[in-house]
Amino acid sequence: MTLKIHIDEGAVPPYEQVRAQISAQARSGELPVGYRLPTVRGLAESLGLAANTVAKAYRALETDGVIETRGRGGTFVAAAGPAAERELASAAQAYAERARRLGADRDGALAAVRDALRAAYGE
Repeated sequence: MTLKIHIDEGAVPPYEQVRAQISAQARSGELPVGYRLPTVRGLAESLGLAANTVAKAYRALETDGVIETRGRGGTFVAAAGPAAERELASAAQAYAERARRLGADRDGALAAVRDALRAAYGE
């Protein structure tokens, strides 16, 4: 098992491509819980990106609960199962409540989510 990331030049920012690919590999089990990720600088060099770009992706992944940084010990794939599911359910609930307050009907709220998901997943 190794981290596989491919950066395509285009509309999706490189940090988002890094974030999405690591997240997908972690959630699929391709990168198992406890897998040690490369350093920010090491991954940036191997991908030909600026270190700040990879650092931004790692920060987003840490916020999402996909990875955890253990100080100088490194960065690892976190156990994302139930905690990630709870956070996702909480975000969905907050969205549903906000959509209702804004006066959106169900179809409009679902259409907005579908559009956002297409954009986020590059579809």
